[in-house]
Amino acid sequence: MAANSLTNVIPQLLAQGLMALREQAIMARVVNRGYEAMAGNKGSTIDIPIPSAITVQAVSPGATPPATEGVTPTTVAIALDKWYEAPFYLTDKDMHEAMAGTIPMQASEAVKALANQIDSDILGEYTNIYGYAGVAGTTPLAADLQEYLDARVVLANQLAPMDPRFCILDATAEGNALGLRAFQDASFRGDTGGIINGQIGTKLGALWAMDQNIPTHTKGTEDGNYTTDASGYLAGVETLTTITGAGTIAVGDIFTIAGDNQTYTCTTLMAAAGALAFSPPLKVAITTSATAITVKGSHVVNLLLHRDAFALAMRPFAGVDPMNLGNFSSMVDPVSGLVLRLEVTREHKRTRFSYDVLYGVGTPRPELATRMAG
Repeated sequence: MAANSLTNVIPQLLAQGLMALREQAIMARVVNRGYEAMAGNKGSTIDIPIPSAITVQAVSPGATPPATEGVTPTTVAIALDKWYEAPFYLTDKDMHEAMAGTIPMQASEAVKALANQIDSDILGEYTNIYGYAGVAGTTPLAADLQEYLDARVVLANQLAPMDPRFCILDATAEGNALGLRAFQDASFRGDTGGIINGQIGTKLGALWAMDQNIPTHTKGTEDGNYTTDASGYLAGVETLTTITGAGTIAVGDIFTIAGDNQTYTCTTLMAAAGALAFSPPLKVAITTSATAITVKGSHVVNLLLHRDAFALAMRPFAGVDPMNLGNFSSMVDPVSGLVLRLEVTREHKRTRFSYDVLYGVGTPRPELATRMAG
């Protein structure tokens, strides 16, 4: 290899890596990306603004204008707390014999691993999503579109904007969906896309996509006998006290309270009867009597979401290679907004290649998504 071979090959490998990252990271392409041009270190944060509600008021002409209600928008801090690398190395012999083919293949595998990590971390935020449609343990869309239509109703009731929306399914649910006449028949679809390439595309108000990293939520061990105590609770509280019953209510468990149609998600593990923390705040006041709590079963977490429900924040690195010991480059993909760095260092008789990413994920607007249980 010529002395400047690495200088020439790093930009090429980085560009190839970005293409692989773009193709593999489904969730990174459909969620809000709070990318900022300034560099960041692990542990720094990016603030996602959340607008506050405004109340309309009647107009009464007069000499003195009415007081204007204060506007107090909030922010959700997304910590850049996830730093991963996908390294591989080539010996001098490997480099000499296989430079033309081995490095691109290994680069693709390395970046695929990073893409899956990003994807899984975004999907792991599902525990904050309290909207719920479908039946736990039953793959949706087996016979018709009812589960999707129910999920749309949930988003409508949670005041989610109509566009852009995405329906993200696991492979089994997508297989069911592709078998529906609504997505196969051109007279229903309005085009031949489903017949030609097997992709649903944008239908019924959402872009449909399959993701192999869709998680399965495993409910806690609660025995079905939990009730609230008899203290009574006003609407708006986010913690109540449970009595009777046994077992755990796990983070991400979806439950309902008798007399209330709202579904709630548990935000802190409840290991035994006691304080149960949840989101959203209680919608319907609970009377001063023991009230039954019903927890949904374990389920595959298919999602119907608006882009702003989840956030992915990425930045290029600050202070990289302060001693100038390696060869590295960082690049931002103009299509996906994803940021990837490639560093090449010399070891003992071999060369180490390392792709790495710095990012953070969050759920700034959980009301803009709903689970479509499977």
